[in-house]
Amino acid sequence: MLSKVHYSILLGALSASVAAQAQDYLPVLQYHHVSASSPKSTSVTPEQFTEQMDYLKSAGFQVVDLRSALDDLKANKPLPEKAVAISFDDAYRSIYQAGFPILKERNFPFTVFINTEPVERKSRSFLTWDQMKEMEQSGGVFANHTISHPYMLRKEKGESDEAWLSRMTNEVNTVESLLEKNLGHSPKMLAYPYGESNAQIRTMIKEQGIMAFGQQSGVVSADSDFENLPRFPASGAYAKLSTLKTKLNAKPMPLLSEKTGGDYATDQPVSISLTFKEGKYRLKDLTCYVAGQGKAKLDWVSDTEVTATAEKPFGVGRGRINCTMPDNSGKHYYWYSNVWIRSSPDQGYVSEKS
Repeated sequence: MLSKVHYSILLGALSASVAAQAQDYLPVLQYHHVSASSPKSTSVTPEQFTEQMDYLKSAGFQVVDLRSALDDLKANKPLPEKAVAISFDDAYRSIYQAGFPILKERNFPFTVFINTEPVERKSRSFLTWDQMKEMEQSGGVFANHTISHPYMLRKEKGESDEAWLSRMTNEVNTVESLLEKNLGHSPKMLAYPYGESNAQIRTMIKEQGIMAFGQQSGVVSADSDFENLPRFPASGAYAKLSTLKTKLNAKPMPLLSEKTGGDYATDQPVSISLTFKEGKYRLKDLTCYVAGQGKAKLDWVSDTEVTATAEKPFGVGRGRINCTMPDNSGKHYYWYSNVWIRSSPDQGYVSEKS
């Protein structure tokens, strides 16, 4: 019979073992089409998708329900070791036809962010509400991707800032109502079309108790902005298994703070300032890449603070900087990404001050 001392030691060892197996971050995979005939840039073929899902299974990854995992991370509760979540954007019919059988066979939960306009007009290329109900019985969750998949930061001609925000609020609220009406519930999650948002949009989302995703790459943790969460694209150029393995082993960049200069880029090159938490990191191996430009210039302000600057200004639209750094084991990469919008008066973007 164990003494109290031995029991305490055993309990402590078991607790330490559980803690070692726990994970305090979550990579989220993003897909669109599962098809060999849809646009390659946003597609993964059924064969590629099968290969990826088989790898998750064989490598011991734990595919978790996205909303439950976000709730746990926000509450600082540990996730299973090697936790990962699967998501799709745009409610394409190919998700049901080609993706769902693969997920169902492996008992993997998944989330589909739906834009409801093509669903409501019964487009043959998009899911039906009955198909969604069927998928719900096998781990499917359906969330908000707005009504019409708009560029959320663009105003219509002659539209005031107030009218723009009202229209965007309606884009979100209508989908929430349709989810409740047709499925009986909403997970209160949203994926921004094209990954675009600004401070006003994120405030509106937060006030409604919704968690939202952009299209910047990275890993979700308790330190993340839950109104602008990262995901890893796993389709198109990112469908290769070797690329996927790197992302599945990614960790959140250990940042104490970040300064991006806001949501909008100007006619000057963007820069970010990153301050790292205390700890032993391979800071000399930090690398930041600017979309379409190559490596950013790194200026170390102190031992724990760096500024990364693009070589040239971004063109109109979206631009980003991705930063990676190997961890001390060399088996994982810390990952950080930020997206800016370069506005254009001709396209009616909402201004930075709005």
